[in-house]
Amino acid sequence: MEKIIPDTSIIIDGKITELVKDEKEKDVEIVVPRAVLDELQAQASKSREPGFIGLRELKKIRERCEEAAISFRIEGSRPSFDDIRLARSGRIDAIIRDVAKNEHGVLYTADFVQALVAEAEGVKVRYLPPQARFVERSDFEQFFTPDTLSVHLKEEVAPLAKRGKPGDFKLVKIRDDRCTGSELEGIIAEISEEASRGRGTVEISRAGATVFQLGSYRIAVSRPPFSDGLEVTIVRPIVKLSLDDYNLSESLKDLLKNRAEGIVIAGPPGSGKTTLASSLAEFYTKQGKIVKTFESPKDLQVGPEVTQYGPLEGDFEKTAEILLLVRPDYTVYDEVRRTKDFEVFCDMRLAGVGMVGVVHASGPVDAVQRFMGRVELGMIPSIIDTAIFVKGGEIKKVLRLSLVVKVPTGMMEADLARPVVEIRDFETASLEYEIYTFGEENVIIPVTSVSRQADAVQRLAEERITHYFRKFDPNAAVEIIAPNRAKVKVDRSTIPRIIGKGGEMISEIEDTLGIRIDVEPKISAMGEEVPFDIKEAGNSIELVFRGETVGKTLSVYVADAFLFTATVGGKRSIKVSKKSDIGARIVRAYMSGETVKAILPA
Repeated sequence: MEKIIPDTSIIIDGKITELVKDEKEKDVEIVVPRAVLDELQAQASKSREPGFIGLRELKKIRERCEEAAISFRIEGSRPSFDDIRLARSGRIDAIIRDVAKNEHGVLYTADFVQALVAEAEGVKVRYLPPQARFVERSDFEQFFTPDTLSVHLKEEVAPLAKRGKPGDFKLVKIRDDRCTGSELEGIIAEISEEASRGRGTVEISRAGATVFQLGSYRIAVSRPPFSDGLEVTIVRPIVKLSLDDYNLSESLKDLLKNRAEGIVIAGPPGSGKTTLASSLAEFYTKQGKIVKTFESPKDLQVGPEVTQYGPLEGDFEKTAEILLLVRPDYTVYDEVRRTKDFEVFCDMRLAGVGMVGVVHASGPVDAVQRFMGRVELGMIPSIIDTAIFVKGGEIKKVLRLSLVVKVPTGMMEADLARPVVEIRDFETASLEYEIYTFGEENVIIPVTSVSRQADAVQRLAEERITHYFRKFDPNAAVEIIAPNRAKVKVDRSTIPRIIGKGGEMISEIEDTLGIRIDVEPKISAMGEEVPFDIKEAGNSIELVFRGETVGKTLSVYVADAFLFTATVGGKRSIKVSKKSDIGARIVRAYMSGETVKAILPA
């Protein structure tokens, strides 16, 4: 009697289940190492799909052994804590080989490394590599029609589907009957079985979440506690287009063919970004370029000439290291989301590789903004030269980026020139946005309308200058009086500190903010203005008040500049000599039309 000792890989693969079906294999004994059962249980406890698959297969093996009168037993010791901790180093596999050695049986495995080590140890082994097995129609495909983009299945909820065309999808109910947990488990088991037999791959496996790729189908499975119920979401592309199907202008075709090397495809979910990325990959392949892709999961529809790469050891940075040795002409980076993805995209582009990145964004300029803060301002045009906005499956807008040195729109003086990233509409060449440094921040300003641009610059300038001067006076007030000039009103006591010795401090502030600053003292808001008339009386200027002000102390200002404080006499007047500095200042103000104010403190 032959003793069959299966390891974890061959059970998940389903080969032992098929073997038990064979009538010729009745004169065998199935001995399952206890370490296999514990490993499958551990994976299932973490809501990992391979654990559920393996346990279901073990159940089938036991039931079929009982039906066929085949001996079935579980042997061996349980893995220790150290064995579990070193499982990735092959400790669990070693325990399984020890069971095969002690039982004098044949180790069955679908793991090539396990087979080689067993042969090296002198253990009898039978290696059964995974075989692709294709079926005409899977159970979940019954929910799909030619215009179905995605199917959404959740226990205790009627199945739903998104149907229509890119940009015009509707969520429809497939049937009135709700999905049951057992129905979804059956669908998941079928998907898992197909993936384990080589028809697809497990792209992501986490506690409570698994993502499969079966052909053109991307299946996301979520379980409690990650989700509040068992859920299966199946997505597939419904169209495959070539670049000619987008009816591009000849100038845009020439741009993509000869000049664009840092391309960002932006759009909301379901807008057709991935479809356009696939079309560009095929386009560059036909141009005689070496094209690779970065994907997780791998759902771009490309030909066999295009190699699709996933994250190496879970990290696209390691994939990029290998890819640079391959020397591709273009790389399509599907789903640039996290900071690490942006860093890899930038590194690849700066290394000279043509890059096409897919980014979720509500507009083309929003995709550019996602690079700001992650990349130095002057590097942005070297990384992104073209931004394409897709919506409803159509290319709605194409922007081009370039770096120039100039005075930003809305500023006047030549000494305010600085590096500016210009964003222009490709078809019309009209300037739509500018990115430049204002103070210590990089800002993006729309310039579609000159008036809107001026308003945006003024608001930004006021906020920036106010924030700066409130370090000196918490109640500082700012007024933009010209595109290159601002008036700042602060408490009189802070003015010497702001001006500095010989004007050094105010000059430094002007250089930092990039704008001329006029500093003036503030009039206290605690008081009311008192009306009066100005008369000339011999060598004096007389301020004659109209109300009951006798004996009250008033403060006199020219415009917002403080002059003096005095008490109103019995004739309701205050006299000032013409020959004094104050008198001369009042005369000049009166002759030039400046405002002279008298404030009664509250």
